[in-house]
Amino acid sequence: MIRTISYNVVQVLFVMAFAPLYAGVLSRLKEIIQSRRGPSILQPYRDIWKLFHKDQILSEETTWIYRLTPYLVFIVPMFVAILIPVLTDYPLIFAFMGDMLAGGFFLALGGFFAALAAVDTGNPYGPMGASRTRMVGFLAEPVFMIVFFTVSFVAQSTIPFIVQQKWVANPAAFFSPAHILLLIAFLMLILAEGGKIPVDNPTGHFELAMIDESKGLEFSGRGAALMKWGGQMKFLILACIFLNVLVAPWGLADSQAPLVVLAAVPLILVKVLLFAIALVVIESSLAKLRLFRISEFLGAAFIIAVAAMVTSVFPGA
Repeated sequence: MIRTISYNVVQVLFVMAFAPLYAGVLSRLKEIIQSRRGPSILQPYRDIWKLFHKDQILSEETTWIYRLTPYLVFIVPMFVAILIPVLTDYPLIFAFMGDMLAGGFFLALGGFFAALAAVDTGNPYGPMGASRTRMVGFLAEPVFMIVFFTVSFVAQSTIPFIVQQKWVANPAAFFSPAHILLLIAFLMLILAEGGKIPVDNPTGHFELAMIDESKGLEFSGRGAALMKWGGQMKFLILACIFLNVLVAPWGLADSQAPLVVLAAVPLILVKVLLFAIALVVIESSLAKLRLFRISEFLGAAFIIAVAAMVTSVFPGA
């Protein structure tokens, strides 16, 4: 039991340590494709370090929601990290505390409080961005649920470790129409939840056009660092669910030997790097959608997810 608990801690530390690096790699690859120099891949670490050493300014008009939100946004991805296969393909001690649907709800909880905190400041730009994030969330959350319901039909479970073993035991199921549609819908969901093009431009800092960035606009110092770090961990968690559960459930540690678990770290990083390259190609090939077109993008994701569920329930139809 002590060993499995320690592996849970290792998974959380993996997400905490490499989430800023993943954000830096994404940013650097995007700059390279666009023939620009860009910042170092270590720049997110420097930004977080700098913010932690700055003073935090709290408005007298804010409530406990504003003060609690940075810690909640930071902690929620760490909790989800113990429910999903990050480094191991066997369930750890907390693996059955919640399924993928519960993990989606926890991630949505952090986004909900972030939107409330943006409204809590009273700044006109905060509520404007919060309304946009809730619009995206309102459209994305049904896709989350349909995707996970489809997984439950295909794998007869929504526990991430059991779903992961389903694809390992039956590789032919990977090429089934339901699974392919599932991957497309979940990829579109990652683009929306991660604030990526075509839904949002993470490098844009114009207040009137902000969506995802607006949630941390009013935070400073330690609060801004926790918001930024928590957002990076959330994106890495979504990438781990997509890669380790649905796309390529290989490379994970299959024994409890410490060296085997540590050997899984570079393998997972390679998978995440390949996924980052694919995301950068998608972002560099598309333009940011206008606000009213985002509903069409997520509506398409919802239709694809429903088609995946119908195909899985009626495979002969």
